[in-house]
Amino acid sequence: MSFDSLGLSADILRAVREQGYNEPTPIQSKAIPLVLEGRDIMACAQTGTGKTAGFTLPLLHRLGPRPQNKRPNAPRALVLTPTRELAAQVGESVTTYSRHLPTRSAVIFGGVKISPQISKLRRGVDVLVATPGRLLDHAQQKTVDLSRVEVLVLDEADRMLDMGFIHDIRRIIAMLPDKALRQNLLFSATFSKDIQKLAGTLLNDPQLLEVAPRNTTVERIEQKVHPVDAGRKRELLSHMIGAGNWRQVLVFTRTKHGANRLAKQLDQDGLTAAAIHGNKSQGARTRALSEFKSGDIRVLVATDIAARGLDIDQLPHVVNFELPNVPEDYVHRIGRTGRAGKEGTAISLVSAAERGQLRDIERLIRRQIPQEVVAGYESNGRQAAEPQERRGRRNRSQNESRPNGRRRGNSGNSSSPKAARSQEAGGQRRRGQGKAASSKQPAVAGDRSRNRNRSRKASGGSGGSGLRPLSERMFSSAS
Repeated sequence: MSFDSLGLSADILRAVREQGYNEPTPIQSKAIPLVLEGRDIMACAQTGTGKTAGFTLPLLHRLGPRPQNKRPNAPRALVLTPTRELAAQVGESVTTYSRHLPTRSAVIFGGVKISPQISKLRRGVDVLVATPGRLLDHAQQKTVDLSRVEVLVLDEADRMLDMGFIHDIRRIIAMLPDKALRQNLLFSATFSKDIQKLAGTLLNDPQLLEVAPRNTTVERIEQKVHPVDAGRKRELLSHMIGAGNWRQVLVFTRTKHGANRLAKQLDQDGLTAAAIHGNKSQGARTRALSEFKSGDIRVLVATDIAARGLDIDQLPHVVNFELPNVPEDYVHRIGRTGRAGKEGTAISLVSAAERGQLRDIERLIRRQIPQEVVAGYESNGRQAAEPQERRGRRNRSQNESRPNGRRRGNSGNSSSPKAARSQEAGGQRRRGQGKAASSKQPAVAGDRSRNRNRSRKASGGSGGSGLRPLSERMFSSAS
């Protein structure tokens, strides 16, 4: 199948050919005809499958034949994304494929001045790409009118729910025309119960699209687990990058503080590195990403939220320096490599304390991840686990001796709204997994200030597979 057979306009096909694309990906070949028909869709598509063009191309086609919107501040199409990086990526896609059309577009997100965004909205836009928080800022200032939106797109809807945007999304939907009067497109990497509940209130008789089994990982990605003691992870990571002569590697940590510390340590090891996370300014994040893409730095250390929307062509290596707290984040993380049919490698450095998280990930993706012990870095699971258990018993004893079981310092207030807002999604504090660094910077109005801690927890149970998870086998000798 070629793009020519999908029914897109000549101007859009011309822009597609100029990008060097001839054949649509599976999600594109399924989604584009349905969107052109005006159908609502609920699509399960992982990162790297071409889903952005899957809704951008037909969206532009539907808007193209009609007169350009001259009404100030009133977009005809609204695309909501969870992060600034993803908003910028989608906005770039809209600009690229509409280059031969009179369609005007804008991208708005927090972390930057709002005045230039207001000026652009006043000139009129057809397609508006936005993060929920900043969009609500504009709505509150009456600098955007959502009453004429014809098409609504929720991109990476699962991530928006993870980040606590559900209330913002509901407020935005209340400003739109009735759902029967607009087309609704929902894209998600996973179909959780929360996503299905949201779809039930948002979509009209949607067409369900799945281009891969639910919650599975891309087959072209080679996945490995390297058992290693927590204290030697950085040493092993430096060894792998140097011995393998890796020129480009994306490394994930759970917290912003951990990302900063690891990037600094790698730099001291002679490996050019930079960190991106929610406390970094948009300029610093953009600069770090640009240097990573150009090869000026070899290692980009990121938190889960900051990495959303990163689109790096032919990224060969992704490393989980720490396993994510939420199993679904593993799928999102490794999806940064192996994109658009390319091959990639995803390596997880797993300590004894992370065996439970690994087990949950294996249940989610319904496969066992092969382990490979690196010579000289063998994990001593018993020695790594026992000190933590002793610390846990000591902390519990100390807490019980204090009034109301309170801990000293700020850690005892981690459940307060103020402390909750200071945690970045993907780096939340979990019992037995250490303390995430709190941000001393004020939250950015319009985005992080509306985020809430995740409510989802990793699922338990055996999953009924009858398989003994690799995470139990790999540490069995130490238990």
